[in-house]
Amino acid sequence: MDHFAAVQSKTRMTLPDEAWPSSLHEDPYWALAQRVISGPNFARSPLLTKFLLFVVAETLEGRGNEITEHQIGVQVFDRPADYRTLEDNIVRSYARQLRKRLAEHFADQGSAEPVRIDIPVGAYVPVFLPTIEEVTREEMTGSPAAAPGQIQPHAVPARTAEPATTVQSTAVRWTLGAVLAVAYSAALIAATWYAAKRSLAPPVSQEPAHALWAELFSGPENSYIVPSDAGFNLLEDLSRRPAPLAEYISGKYQELPLSGVDAHSASDLRSQQLTPFVDLQIAAALAHLTEDDPQRVFIRFPRDLRLDDLKNANAVIIGSVGSNPWAAIAESNANFRIVDRPGMNGAQIINLKPQPGESATYSSRWNEPAHETFALIDFLPNLSGNGHLLVLEGLDVAGTQAAAEMLLYPSAIDPILKRATRPDGSLHNFEVLLRSTSIESNATGTQVIASRIY
Repeated sequence: MDHFAAVQSKTRMTLPDEAWPSSLHEDPYWALAQRVISGPNFARSPLLTKFLLFVVAETLEGRGNEITEHQIGVQVFDRPADYRTLEDNIVRSYARQLRKRLAEHFADQGSAEPVRIDIPVGAYVPVFLPTIEEVTREEMTGSPAAAPGQIQPHAVPARTAEPATTVQSTAVRWTLGAVLAVAYSAALIAATWYAAKRSLAPPVSQEPAHALWAELFSGPENSYIVPSDAGFNLLEDLSRRPAPLAEYISGKYQELPLSGVDAHSASDLRSQQLTPFVDLQIAAALAHLTEDDPQRVFIRFPRDLRLDDLKNANAVIIGSVGSNPWAAIAESNANFRIVDRPGMNGAQIINLKPQPGESATYSSRWNEPAHETFALIDFLPNLSGNGHLLVLEGLDVAGTQAAAEMLLYPSAIDPILKRATRPDGSLHNFEVLLRSTSIESNATGTQVIASRIY
């Protein structure tokens, strides 16, 4: 990264071309990045400009697999070499802005470009996507195609930009109409984006947690990724009564009373497959893992899952029992459990056997814009004991996000994963309790505060 050391100015609107390796100057993708930063979406954002040019340069120079959150923090945001990404989320925060600005650029000024730049959720390595049809480097420049080792455009359909809002869990009450509109949009996006990500996007290596993902996704049986059911969660909220797994399986939960809800909206809640956008982000990130096998790993909406599916298969269950009742199967053998408060007025984590320094309960002030929240990562047996269930759940949507990020960027959880790894490479069952800060439903400062290894 010596070539980037000289590029530290935060006052210029753009960066001088001579600050970058000369090998980039004739690259059409580098020229595309230069056109992007010259547009109005980046004109007054020098840090976003540095962010974009850095990751593009590293990728085009063949170092895309070396791009990490920590590296970006040091090289782009001038953080010290020993800074901790768990305590400083500046990279994740700017990454969300960068994805949004890129989407805005290619929807407006860059709409005529044959190729667009995208930075997939869950990664920082940019990909170059044909806008309409697959475009080769020869078509962009009129010169011969790139030599082996140089990046080529990926034939991935352009995807919809991230919505500005997400479906919230029990902790946040929205007006019913807004929730249905956003959740339904997220569900529609999930069907196309998830398929494109898993079949065509470049995989992201997750070496520290390889043993975990290998057990979940590389076994002889099928594996399921099960997002939460936002419609079910809203039915519970509106009726002020939780519905156990037995009622969910039988469909009896659809009889929950919905006073004050018109018949059309009630029908939507009971019939449509609605899922939070955060769960879609998690599913897309899982599809990037090198251990993911598209032939055996499937996304399954919880209403379509059956008990038999969890007898011989592995599953990643996203969300707590309030929004994904299948989490109850894993929690039946767990020390830490999420339970709803009376009247669906939030939830709390119960610690059945507190150890020294631990509390018996953990709760959050979910109705405040910024608050402390808690989450669980459970790696426990499936119904037959011949597979595993991984449950990622929080007291609110930020908690669930924190649990997923902790595994997808697992530096803080590495010691637990290493202790849980057997000599043959398999894993003991484990539970991890996390504490995080929720700021406008986004997790930051996540820490491990308790764990159990069985």
